[in-house]
Amino acid sequence: MPLPSMKDQFAALIAAPSVSCTQPGLDQSNSAVIELLAGWLSDLGFSCDIQQVSPGKFNLLASFGSGPGGLVLAGHSDTVPFDGALWQTDPLRLTEVDGRWVGLGSCDMKGFFALAIEAVKPLLDQPFKQPLLILATCDEESSMAGARALADAGRPLGRAAVIGEPTGLKPIRLHKGVMMERIDILGRSGHSSDPSLGHSALEAMHDAMGELRGLRLQWQREFRNPQFTVPQPTLNFGCIHGGDNPNRICGQCSMEFDLRPLPGMDPQVLRAAIQQKLDPIAERHKVKIDYAPLFPEVPPFEQAEDCELVRVAERLTGHRAEAVAFGTEAPYLQRLGCETLVLGPGDIACAHQPGEYLEMSRLQPTVQLLRQLIGHYCLTPVTAG
Repeated sequence: MPLPSMKDQFAALIAAPSVSCTQPGLDQSNSAVIELLAGWLSDLGFSCDIQQVSPGKFNLLASFGSGPGGLVLAGHSDTVPFDGALWQTDPLRLTEVDGRWVGLGSCDMKGFFALAIEAVKPLLDQPFKQPLLILATCDEESSMAGARALADAGRPLGRAAVIGEPTGLKPIRLHKGVMMERIDILGRSGHSSDPSLGHSALEAMHDAMGELRGLRLQWQREFRNPQFTVPQPTLNFGCIHGGDNPNRICGQCSMEFDLRPLPGMDPQVLRAAIQQKLDPIAERHKVKIDYAPLFPEVPPFEQAEDCELVRVAERLTGHRAEAVAFGTEAPYLQRLGCETLVLGPGDIACAHQPGEYLEMSRLQPTVQLLRQLIGHYCLTPVTAG
């Protein structure tokens, strides 16, 4: 049976629900997407290895050719949740509107797999000097569990990896880290007319926020990278909850914040600095303070500007490698020994939005670019030095 066309593959991927969400009621399996990709790639002669990461969640690593080195074309198989009432079209149906392919995951980023398959199809009758690997991960939009499992397994992949996240076909070699943290303070409630009857968790949190603001200022003085639109690390106080009535001393308060470190800033060092500021507050206010990440951090990412992959991507795209603020799976692939870049056809401005789309004018340039990358890394003999 002939392989579906690129558009039919693109449409099938969009139609296969694969929402990843921290809320169990919205979370879905990605098995339908993985099965589609494994079927198409197997028909093309790829060897497909499906790894179960957790119940209903899978990674796919498909390889053509063998040996060390080669190229990894990587992406995540999941999408964010969606509110269908806010869409002008069916989010799970590929729709052509004003020169755009509209559908959930068209930009971020299931559609990338259809373009990668289209790129490799006419090359498969040539001898591959090094392997091509196509990687599809699970849960990038929530816990990054798929990429973490891959990194923890420690299996070497290729000498270069390109992640097809939405970058407008511009190579990205740096991004900030993502740390989402929570502070819980347990004090003792009491009647507000006598402060000695309790220990205010709210007042302790006020001091904790003051210390965090001081650390933020210190870090923003110490760390700066002009390649980012926001060149300093950021710390955002996202939400706070505490107490229940004005005439009661607040017995419990919790606060969640988001910290975006620059490359070169170690999340564990940052957490140790925060903990060092919180300990004296707990002692002073006679409260208990629990501080922990909401999720494991996504580390900052930086790929050396003079490496082969950056030079090749800059030459092929005509764009100098840049930096972005959003996090990706790049640090985990880099940990496995790959030179890594983020480079894909979508626009981040429409990702996670109703009416998510991919400009049709980007389809063939992406296919051509991926074909050139495959040619460079897989079809050209490796030379020493």
